[in-house]
Amino acid sequence: MKKIITLVFVSALGGLLTLGGYKIFVEQESQQLAVEQSNDLPVFVPTNNSVNTINNAAIAPNFVEAADKSLDAVVHVKNTAIVNAPTSMRDLFYGRSSQRAQVGTGSGVIISPTGYIVTNNHVIKNANEISITLNNNKAYLAELIGTDETTDIALLKIVTDEDLPFMAFGDSDNAKVGEWVLAVGNPFNLNSTVTAGIISAKSRDLSGNHSQSFIQTDAAVNPGNSGGALVNTNGDLIGINTAISSQTGSYIGYSFAVPSNIARKIVNDIMEYGNVQNGILGVVGGALNSAAAEELGTTTTEGFYVSEVQEDTGAEKAGIQSGDIINKIDNVKIHKFSDLTGYLKTKSPDDVVNVTLLRDGEEETLPVTLLKPSTYILPTIGIIKNATKQDLKKYKTDSGVTISKFDKNYKAYWNKNGIEEGSIISKINGKKLNSIDDAENAVKARSLNEPLQIEVINNKGEKVVYNFS
Repeated sequence: MKKIITLVFVSALGGLLTLGGYKIFVEQESQQLAVEQSNDLPVFVPTNNSVNTINNAAIAPNFVEAADKSLDAVVHVKNTAIVNAPTSMRDLFYGRSSQRAQVGTGSGVIISPTGYIVTNNHVIKNANEISITLNNNKAYLAELIGTDETTDIALLKIVTDEDLPFMAFGDSDNAKVGEWVLAVGNPFNLNSTVTAGIISAKSRDLSGNHSQSFIQTDAAVNPGNSGGALVNTNGDLIGINTAISSQTGSYIGYSFAVPSNIARKIVNDIMEYGNVQNGILGVVGGALNSAAAEELGTTTTEGFYVSEVQEDTGAEKAGIQSGDIINKIDNVKIHKFSDLTGYLKTKSPDDVVNVTLLRDGEEETLPVTLLKPSTYILPTIGIIKNATKQDLKKYKTDSGVTISKFDKNYKAYWNKNGIEEGSIISKINGKKLNSIDDAENAVKARSLNEPLQIEVINNKGEKVVYNFS
């Protein structure tokens, strides 16, 4: 019995010694391996120990107040247009007209208690009748006050005996990427619809012609939302919803709004002058990037590179030169072309802007007075400009504007009729022209289906009238 106990004891002791030796060996090897690996690892892993606030209701955005401020100020717009439809055999048999009523719908925003409403130009284009329905279901006929096709903004007016709920324009320059916004409108005739999203980008150019500067959001916008309100969480109007980028015709994640600062300027000009008063800087060039910077021999990859300064403009008079890089106007940084054009659309002739530029590696700020455009693109002609005294004397007339450059699609037609670059346009639709402003106003004053009638003095000194449908 003693031998058995002794044998068990010796076996247990041997097992413990073996286990202990194995543990020491493995731990030492493990520690040594860990030390060797630590040379390839960071000393510590950065960790954010702040409190997760995603579901913190106290700081989550609250859209209730903004929606409450917006809903009654956003209206339903109905555009009734008379269009020429294909003539059927039944129409011919019964002697019926082939014209049909075509109805389009959209949204608008009341911007004054007296009934002024801003919407998109494409919502009311070619309208024979425009009707407005308020959020309380009251309906009114609207008068078209004016439009601007370039920015796709239109101004309407309804007459009512009561003060209307309205929205004040906010400052779209202060809107930030990542900021929460609401889109308010009437998609698919679903009146008073509110959707939420964030500002995805600013100064977005969809045309590629550097003529637009949109706020991009991911708030759901669909057909019928056009002309409605883009609103921040304070309930300020910071944009007019205008477009979507889609392959289906419906929202797929991208929507675009005209910034409120541009819309406000367009509306003010229409109210005061009847048309838009644009102020031009007077520079020609393009936005910088890595490829352009390398080609131009500069290390600067952001900003607007000035390749040409136009004569008799504010830029020339202020001393801006070819080769300058504009990186800021007033307090707005210029990263790309649409930053520049978007900001200038909020300005008027005779406004002074402070242009910060780089020249030979040195930063300089120059005050520039914006001037009125000296040219206008006239449909069916091309570029026209104000006539000089010499131009008028040559064609023996006391008024008119000069053809500066033909549109390539019409050059052969006009040349065949004895009209050349430098010829004088004396009237448009019977209205005498003294400046390009007169020409622009005459074109915009045309009623639906009214032909464009242009009176031109040819190279024989004859006044000839041409009609374009």
